[in-house]
Amino acid sequence: MDSETNLAVSTVNRQIDSLSANEFAVELDGGGVTGVFRVSGLIPFKLDVKPTLTKRVRDPFKLTKMVQRDPENPFNRWVQDTVAARDDIVRPTRQLAIVAIDDGVEVRRWLVKEAWIAEVSYSDFNSGSSELIEETLVIHYEDIEEHWIG
Repeated sequence: MDSETNLAVSTVNRQIDSLSANEFAVELDGGGVTGVFRVSGLIPFKLDVKPTLTKRVRDPFKLTKMVQRDPENPFNRWVQDTVAARDDIVRPTRQLAIVAIDDGVEVRRWLVKEAWIAEVSYSDFNSGSSELIEETLVIHYEDIEEHWIG
């Protein structure tokens, strides 16, 4: 076989590797959590390149979840600790993991270190709607490690 034929055969035999947006999980301090609707604006790597300086940028991202009643729920506890800290410069931090799953198998993990909540907002309370109330957290962090599985 010539090299063009080998390339065509290997390309045909290669599996298509894709992720579906709805196949993910979130962990908080090592434990799985439920009720997370979406994670948006996750940028694990970004450089600010200038002629005299290149530095890593850590843009915040948003995590949107259902409002849950249990005050001891890990996310509720984190929100309560954050609100109690008020404008203290020492923020309550946690470790988050955002896990991409493909056909039930973990394929990638973003480990968000020293995460802290900068903002909490809620979707509209609306007497004409039966939608669940969403709680959106703006998350800042010190670092993100990306782990490729398999």
